[in-house]
Amino acid sequence: MSTIIPIGPFHPVLEEPEYITLNVEGETVVGADIDLGRVHRGMELLAQEKTYDQDCFLVERICGICSASHSWATSLAVEDIAGVEVPDRARYLRTIVHELERLHSHMLWVGLGGHIIGYWTVYMWGWKYREPILDCLEAITGNRNHYAWYRPGGVRRDVADEVWPMVLKAMDEFDAQVDLLTNAILDDPVILGRLKGVGILTKEDAIAYGTLGPTARGSAFDVDIRRDEPYGAYSEVDWDVIVQDGCDCLAVAVVRLLEMKEAVKIIKQCINKLPDGPIAAEVREVPRGEGIGHVEAPRGECFHYIRSNGTNMPERHKMRAPTFNNIPSFRPRVKGETISDAVLIFAIIDPCYSCTERMAVMDSHGERLLDYKELLRLSHQKTEEIRKHL
Repeated sequence: MSTIIPIGPFHPVLEEPEYITLNVEGETVVGADIDLGRVHRGMELLAQEKTYDQDCFLVERICGICSASHSWATSLAVEDIAGVEVPDRARYLRTIVHELERLHSHMLWVGLGGHIIGYWTVYMWGWKYREPILDCLEAITGNRNHYAWYRPGGVRRDVADEVWPMVLKAMDEFDAQVDLLTNAILDDPVILGRLKGVGILTKEDAIAYGTLGPTARGSAFDVDIRRDEPYGAYSEVDWDVIVQDGCDCLAVAVVRLLEMKEAVKIIKQCINKLPDGPIAAEVREVPRGEGIGHVEAPRGECFHYIRSNGTNMPERHKMRAPTFNNIPSFRPRVKGETISDAVLIFAIIDPCYSCTERMAVMDSHGERLLDYKELLRLSHQKTEEIRKHL
């Protein structure tokens, strides 16, 4: 008999309030539905009532983890309309902060992944190694998150030369820690048992669903805005787009782990090649017209569209975060998998976490109730079963 399991609309593994239902037969998921739009914050309307400069502060609140991505995309859209050429120093500074954001976002995901499968060492290591990255962001921008740093034309504040040795030292240490973490994860048979062959998303499905970022690149869909439509300093430094063809949860995990190595390479090169000069160009007016700005956020392409009517406020500001594209790919990934893997498969797309947990699972007669803790217990139980059979 088919059973419906609701997840959400408030749940720790969801980036924002969303409602997901799993159709299961026994322990096997046979279908899933996703209902979006539970919370409307009115960001786009708010943006149309503020100046272009104020919008950069507003859009940072779309996502605390990707705040640099949204404010940079907004700045690029305004610069596209106004035809502003950003100074070289600002391009490099923007790139450094954006890659630091990728590091702390990916490491946050590693820690949460360890929590979901019941590997507390990975959980603690991931969050411990993330802290020095946040210290670097604070030293550069003045804030650990919501940097208030990007603006149309460049950045708001310059960085003292004394800061960079500390950042370079942190990058060297972080690089070694990523190696340690990657080897520990890829050499562990239990972790491999939980990730390998689980949550398959074929390349054809990845393209058909319009997936972005590591979710796409873990399914051999080679797409990355940093390379495909270069911005910032990405075309002036040496780095590689990480693509894996495993199409499972393990492949996505490997993409994120190896992308941290590439981000470290980018940051170190940008610091060593950082030009002198101004940190921003003056944007005196924004003429009538349309502009777009898109950047490769940690979760994938972040896209902003702005239409100007010639005033100092946008007539239209359209925003699209990468999770919007990646969430539907949960449906083909979870079909045929077990309930104990459902939370892990949803977490593999790296959705942001909401603050409230409210979830129940019940059969058609309402006799059985499972909460988030019970689902997490099932996930941990499967890890233990794999460990016993090794």
